[in-house]
Amino acid sequence: MILYLHGFDATSPGNHEKMRQLQFVDKDVRLVSYSTLHPKHDMQHLLNEVSRQIQQSDDPSPLIIGVGLGAFWAERIGFLNGLRSVLINPNLHPEISMLGKIDRPEEYSDIAGKCVTNFREKNEKKALVIVSRQDSENDNIQVEKALNHYYQVIWDEEQPHKFPSLASHLSNIASYKAS
Repeated sequence: MILYLHGFDATSPGNHEKMRQLQFVDKDVRLVSYSTLHPKHDMQHLLNEVSRQIQQSDDPSPLIIGVGLGAFWAERIGFLNGLRSVLINPNLHPEISMLGKIDRPEEYSDIAGKCVTNFREKNEKKALVIVSRQDSENDNIQVEKALNHYYQVIWDEEQPHKFPSLASHLSNIASYKAS
């Protein structure tokens, strides 16, 4: 089972396409949607929904995958639910990078501060990070610097921020899921 978390653009047709592509890794791909407007409520909703999805599956190695803002959540929700995650162009600091786009940036700071202290050290090797050199939204050099001590980081040379084509990374995701 793969749980897919969309980015800030929840209604983008690209989400359906990425889910379709991920079916080459696992036939059971499930969208876990959230509002993007209410971070504290989103966190509680995602914790509950992901827990429910895990209980309904017999997959011994489910993955949670997120793109952009979805990767912010995938890392935290995956950690809190004991899941390995795939983070695609993760937005590590939406409270800074999304000013003017989100209503409650301070809630993201609050969530980051309330997460388990040094959670990345406790989550070491439990995430695969895929970042694009063509990302116009994130400074992925900084993302790589923040995450490479904890997780494997793979660079993509072509995809933009929304990462419409996962094709060249499906084998990496499949290998990671199987490991």
